[in-house]
Amino acid sequence: AEEEEEEEEAGGGLQITPQLLKAATGEFSLESILLLRLRGRGIAGLGCLAACANLEWLDLSGNAIARLDALAALPALAVLNLAANRVADAAPLAACHNLQVLNLAGNRLRALRQLRCLTGLRRLESLRLRDPLAGLANPLCAAPAYRSAVAGMFPGLKAIDGERLCGRGSELYQLCRDLDTSLGRGAGGAGAGAGGGEHPGAAQPWVDAGFWEPRPRRRSSIVEEAYRQFGEVLRECRELGRRADDTIAQAERALASRPDPSSFVF
Repeated sequence: AEEEEEEEEAGGGLQITPQLLKAATGEFSLESILLLRLRGRGIAGLGCLAACANLEWLDLSGNAIARLDALAALPALAVLNLAANRVADAAPLAACHNLQVLNLAGNRLRALRQLRCLTGLRRLESLRLRDPLAGLANPLCAAPAYRSAVAGMFPGLKAIDGERLCGRGSELYQLCRDLDTSLGRGAGGAGAGAGGGEHPGAAQPWVDAGFWEPRPRRRSSIVEEAYRQFGEVLRECRELGRRADDTIAQAERALASRPDPSSFVF
């Protein structure tokens, strides 16, 4: 019954069309679209979205989308927001091997086993299934210790539901915990050393060499596209400024060539 309901929902409602995509992005070619935001449009079907083969950033939150088949044709997709939709099957996303950030909060995923199809996404770093601030969740979030189960299923994740699992914050916490443990052992070992003549070992660094060095930035076509668009806007502004200067200069010359109104005799 649920599958029939989803098919009916996918059959009706607004579909993504080339006209909609071009109007939303200003691009003439669907393959040129890198970033796309279609939030809260009442979209029920992905339509021709598969034609956006180079899409990297996609926000479809707040719609009525149930089927994700078209997304399987987007290998470059890195950021995907599907919050507040009607997704009950995430299997098509298994083909998005470049996916790094995935938001599925507020959908219809009922069991943790429905996420196993995504365990092959080696680059996935952030997965959101619940958003308390927005009041969004999936039925599977009611399972006891579901976050621990998700963390075990996806060992490469750095964040679940917006809470960091690893990174500088968690690594610092781990370092402090390890330090407390070592200090506790040292306190016990001091007495043993006094009685047994043992000497503490040489101090070891807290972090590996190069831990605090900045990592090289990965080139991103999203950033390059943003710079390109900013450059175009800047050139347009300079051109408008030049035209404005010319118009003002012409107006000043026209006013200067007019006779003095005080010399008129009525």
